[in-house]
Amino acid sequence: ISSFQVYIIQVSVGNHQWTVKHRYSDFHDLHEKLVSEKKIDKNLLPPKKIIGKNSRSLVEKRQKELEVYLQTLLVKFPVTAPKVLSHFLHFHLYVS
Repeated sequence: ISSFQVYIIQVSVGNHQWTVKHRYSDFHDLHEKLVSEKKIDKNLLPPKKIIGKNSRSLVEKRQKELEVYLQTLLVKFPVTAPKVLSHFLHFHLYVS
């Protein structure tokens, strides 16, 4: 039994689609960097939940919230994504 959840997020940019896999803590680290470097809204990231964090319904709900979070970031940086976001989304593997 794992003590953490890995979220599989579908990313699409233009005609490219791929998935990335990250723990919530990875999203949190990304968010902290973007808040300090790019001044994005600190309330944009869905909050960390403690109780029932591995229940199926919560995992599915959070996965959708994290997808919306990433979509919002991509809309916010339409031309050039910050390096930390590009790395998080594995752009270097998929977009030439």
